Amino acid sequence: MDAVKERLIHFAEEAHDLYLSRSVPYVDGPPEPLDFYRQWIAPNKPCIIRNALDHWPALSRWTPAYLREKVGSKVISVALTPDGYADAVKGDRFVTPEERRMSFSSVLDVIQGKVKQRGVLYVQKQCSNLVEELPELTADVDAHVAWMSAALGRLPDAVNFWLGEANAVTSLHKDPYENLYCVISGQKDFILLPPTDRPFIPYGLYQPAVYRQKDDGDFEMVDRSEGEKVPWIPVDPLAPDLERYPAYGRARPLRCSVKAGEMLYLPSLWFHHVRQSHGCVAVNFWYDMDFDIKYNYFTLLDDISAVTSRH
Repeated sequence: MDAVKERLIHFAEEAHDLYLSRSVPYVDGPPEPLDFYRQWIAPNKPCIIRNALDHWPALSRWTPAYLREKVGSKVISVALTPDGYADAVKGDRFVTPEERRMSFSSVLDVIQGKVKQRGVLYVQKQCSNLVEELPELTADVDAHVAWMSAALGRLPDAVNFWLGEANAVTSLHKDPYENLYCVISGQKDFILLPPTDRPFIPYGLYQPAVYRQKDDGDFEMVDRSEGEKVPWIPVDPLAPDLERYPAYGRARPLRCSVKAGEMLYLPSLWFHHVRQSHGCVAVNFWYDMDFDIKYNYFTLLDDISAVTSRH
């Protein structure tokens, strides 16, 4: 087993040395589908695409005033946490946010400082909430990114809307989707790690729990009785505890900022941690590629890394 661990570590280091960049490259303008597939999707490398959203009306329209007028009365799903960390490890628990139904105007009141709210709000429901909860806004963006859909040979499986406070943080995790993350206003800050760094990224098994806000405004964690323990990453890439997780010191994270009018191509199974400027608005497109050879390859790598970490 030690020999397998050493080979995995050597493989991760070779990936960085041979084909991964030390920073996230930029691509100017909408790429040709075949070129994008060959240069970025097939080798599983992220990039930031500029000048590909200029035709979206959302870039100029989606001000707080416009959003209030267009969808202010709509009731949407909002994640509420005491500190901004939703879907994250807290002690020996994996805690998900309280899901609250609020009008869009009420969310904007908090973000604009007109109303004080205990806890941190984040519009982050990831089940095509732009289409399902805010269809009035869909005319301001493309229904799909044509060159990406052509490159993958399919339409997106979900189109999601994101809006949150500066304290809202997405903890380090990975998704089985090809992801195009488009920033409409503000800025998103990403920490990225490739799937080949999996030998350095710790996982644990945690009792699932959910936040609940009490009548006095304080939060409590309520254990979920159903379901098994949740595998999740306990390390915080902003301040990694290398005494507890020394292997993480060998990881080589990439950091990038995605500004308004830019989109990040985030390949499937890349680990990512996300922060944002206050009131940042974004839309992302998920393409489910679990049948893809690339996906199966990195899933196998993940399984092998998980087995070796237990020995």
